[in-house]
Amino acid sequence: MDLKRSRAVKLNDGHSMPVLGLGTLAPEEVPKSKAREATKVAIDVGYRHVDAAYIYQNEEEVGQALREKIADGTVKREDLFYTTKLWATFFRPELVRPALERSLKKLQLDYVDLFLIHVPVAMKPGEELLPKDASGEIVLDAVDLRETWAALEKCKDAGLTKSIGVSNFNHEQLDMILNKPGLKYKPVCNQVECHPYLNQSKLLEFCKSKDIVLVAYSVLGSQRDPNWVQEDSPHLLEDPVLKEIAKKHNRNPGQISMRFLLQRGVVVLAKSFSEKRIKENFQVFDFELTPEDMKAIEGLNRNFRYFKLSFAVHHPCYPYSEEY
Repeated sequence: MDLKRSRAVKLNDGHSMPVLGLGTLAPEEVPKSKAREATKVAIDVGYRHVDAAYIYQNEEEVGQALREKIADGTVKREDLFYTTKLWATFFRPELVRPALERSLKKLQLDYVDLFLIHVPVAMKPGEELLPKDASGEIVLDAVDLRETWAALEKCKDAGLTKSIGVSNFNHEQLDMILNKPGLKYKPVCNQVECHPYLNQSKLLEFCKSKDIVLVAYSVLGSQRDPNWVQEDSPHLLEDPVLKEIAKKHNRNPGQISMRFLLQRGVVVLAKSFSEKRIKENFQVFDFELTPEDMKAIEGLNRNFRYFKLSFAVHHPCYPYSEEY
């Protein structure tokens, strides 16, 4: 395998996606300006894929970084691959296009490269990102995701996004979209949590069989935001097996986790706002794990999720009651 050439994957709609992307989600206490700085550093380092979302609330800053790097001649717009996501409060079909247009306005871009349904669980429409009732429970909504999908297809036809896909869907939910009467475009990808403790082998096989790319987040474990992640969660990068393999290749455990996913045909998103880490995370194309390494890392799987979406556990579309 020529690692230099395998830096992009062809999507089922003919577009290409770089196999390594910068994640831009940050905990609330991180100043929004950090997203702008990190995105600029990442583009200078060589990243061409930036993964963002409306709910991250930093699209203005990320968009500013992209435009600055285009203006200074580092990249052209067509060199960049930018993903945004439709948040759960905008799943009703009539809200989909306005939500994308809102992101585009924040970014000051004419189009995005990829637009995803962020989670399969709809929430009450409105301006609140996490609408809650009097008792503090999140207020969910019932929307047929096939109708939401049809609205995404229209956004693609209108040229507001090049490709469309989903995130955090299980195989049954993917099947529901794929078997939708009158389907015009298949999802190009399913972006899910994926790392050596949750290697998603069944979902990966399923996606490959349908020509859908699996895109991985939390590839380095998780940044342990207490709003989403339990405090006693295991520290992936402290794992002795990863540490040993890292030592053998003169790398760090994070690079080993990323390389493991890349060699399985998974697209990797690595989130960091530190210049040193952003550079390190990009150094995954010039070494290869052996079959023994791969087998040892596969043995670490324990189906452990950092992001459990526990607020939606009683919603009929909760994705994790299925095995994959």
